[in-house]
Amino acid sequence: MPEPGTTAVVIVLPDAAPLLDAAWRIDPALVRPGVPAHVSLLYPFVPESALTAQDEKDVRSLAASFPAADLLLEELVTASGFVGVTAPQLQPVVDAFCTRWPGLPPYQGRFGARPAAHVTVAMGADDPTTAAHVRAAVGRLLPLRTRAAAVQLVVLTEAGWRPRCTAPLGDPDER
Repeated sequence: MPEPGTTAVVIVLPDAAPLLDAAWRIDPALVRPGVPAHVSLLYPFVPESALTAQDEKDVRSLAASFPAADLLLEELVTASGFVGVTAPQLQPVVDAFCTRWPGLPPYQGRFGARPAAHVTVAMGADDPTTAAHVRAAVGRLLPLRTRAAAVQLVVLTEAGWRPRCTAPLGDPDER
């Protein structure tokens, strides 16, 4: 489990909330409380105690270099207790953030050097029956349209994940 002060760079996808809601109705423990539907661009990011104004400026600048995008979430993926939905349209954004901060391997390298862009729907669905129920419930909601409009730098606090800064995608004022 991450500790307070852990940070991440994400794209929050409010329209994808029904995917997490479907998993939560099956078992609330499968969905991390206080974490909205999102695609992680870089997790973990620079620890909060080491974050600089330049890091925030670089996040804003890199976000501005990509346009906002309409997404179609349609492919369900599963692996050992994990259920997610791929977001291939956001892979170039994920790759760019990983390239910009090469010393911060995504997910600390647990899923390889280039994990697929995805929305995590459920974690800890180790029971095959539970996982099957989650896949079925989420599958009924796909395809799902949503919009990627901004990048957020978020920080884990004692009260949960909180935004530290928000950077609109494709905002020329941030370049």
